[in-house]
Amino acid sequence: MSQSCVPVSGQSSPITRECDCLAHRFGNAADNPMRVSRYPTDMTDAEWAVVRPLLPVPGWLRGRGGQPEAYCHRQMLDAIGYLVDNGIKWRAMPADFPPWDRVYAFFRRWRDHALLQEFHDRLRAKVRMRAGRDAEPTAGVIDSQSVKADAVVGTDSRGFDGGKLVNGRKRHVVVDTLGLLLGVMVTAADTGDRTAAKVLLRQVADAHHRLALVWADGGYTGSLVEHCLAVLALVLLIVKRSDDMRGFVVLPKRSYLVRGLDGPS
Repeated sequence: MSQSCVPVSGQSSPITRECDCLAHRFGNAADNPMRVSRYPTDMTDAEWAVVRPLLPVPGWLRGRGGQPEAYCHRQMLDAIGYLVDNGIKWRAMPADFPPWDRVYAFFRRWRDHALLQEFHDRLRAKVRMRAGRDAEPTAGVIDSQSVKADAVVGTDSRGFDGGKLVNGRKRHVVVDTLGLLLGVMVTAADTGDRTAAKVLLRQVADAHHRLALVWADGGYTGSLVEHCLAVLALVLLIVKRSDDMRGFVVLPKRSYLVRGLDGPS
């Protein structure tokens, strides 16, 4: 269920002096010490000023019960960002962040209540509007990428992609024309692109009702084109390589998805 935002006025203060997150303003975060920003993954004050008003309001502040939060939201997000960027275990969280189990509980609560998705959607809409686009996209690009799986990945969730000669997993991604993520699904690498696309495009179409056109490469030809039009009211436009193309060639619209997979350069 959608959570409302509480706009916060004023400029963001350095995290070493004071924080204006909801846990500080209305919860018990002030009872715990502040930390000094020291890692490259820590948000700058300018980044925090953008993120802060987009954060979902916690249930305890909306009268849904539960104890007021005791740890700073900015510190929690910085801790999660550090973990994702460095690939550490939760228990290996640096000591200057809140306790690892509190950070994990914060992440799990956001994940289980779809707050991560909601926050991402709000942030994407803001980026689109700053770029002069409507908040909701009307066109997108779909593609997939097979990646080698680590040895700890079980055989039940990995497979061999005969086309790419990769033993691992495949990520199927839909992005808008700015390269911003609209939907993602991870399968075993031997899952066909068209099979996964039927599921993923339905999810994306359900979440983005204005989406009318999706570009794809030759791996998505066949009955999927008719399926998208008849069932999802989506035009799936196939961008093919011409017979005289040799070697690596950037196809029209494909660069949008490369941006989405690889991130900004």
